[in-house]
Amino acid sequence: MITEHLDFTGRVAVVTGGATGIGFATARQLSLLGASVAICSRTVEELERAASSIAKESGNRCLAIPTDVKNEDAVIRMIQQTCDELGRIDILVNNAGGTRMGPLENIPTRGWDSIFELNVRSAYFCTREAGKHMIKQKSGAIINISSGAGINGVKGGAHYSAAKAALQMFTKVTAAGWGRYGIRANCVAAGAISSQRAQDAWNAAGLEAAQMGAAMPLKRTGTPDEMANMIVFFASEAASYITGQTIAVDGGPSLGGIELD
Repeated sequence: MITEHLDFTGRVAVVTGGATGIGFATARQLSLLGASVAICSRTVEELERAASSIAKESGNRCLAIPTDVKNEDAVIRMIQQTCDELGRIDILVNNAGGTRMGPLENIPTRGWDSIFELNVRSAYFCTREAGKHMIKQKSGAIINISSGAGINGVKGGAHYSAAKAALQMFTKVTAAGWGRYGIRANCVAAGAISSQRAQDAWNAAGLEAAQMGAAMPLKRTGTPDEMANMIVFFASEAASYITGQTIAVDGGPSLGGIELD
């Protein structure tokens, strides 16, 4: 029974970008299913509020660790603090990411580099450091959060599309290299997910969620919990024979052609 594999009691998860949106939804679900969770982001007040809410609702520990995941030393400290206070690391969710859109000809070098630092380099730092502990214990699950931009590309996001595609290949190579240690690595590519920050960005661009979802076969945008459902599945033993994969949570493919009744 799949439900037997969704008990995370005794397991420890790290979720980057865990104070809001997809990260918060994921940390909350893992905690409600029995895990102890460490969440990190740069905004201390937001982070502590999220950790308090998760711990209160679940009755399990939720550790708030302020961290800039683009800073290598900060990531090393965050992983070590998690192990020191929670005892181990079984699950790593590399959720921190983001972009600023713009035409390729106007993207400055520093802007290109910063998107790779946030979306790829940070995941490398976290994976490398958490992986040291997972290798020793001969088990672990790593879930990287990508985007549909990494699969199909997006105009105005050459740097973001390239970074997310790189993250997907990093996932595959991690899975191939560390499978012998009992470590699985998978990737979830987000479509139009209506987190609060995404909605704010759409509003700033003069768009509404209904417009964003209109082109999807399911005719709506997704929710952070719908992303979290797939992340939690990959983290669980229900996905024990799945590794190196990228799956899109995006409301379905948008295809050309004619509409059939």
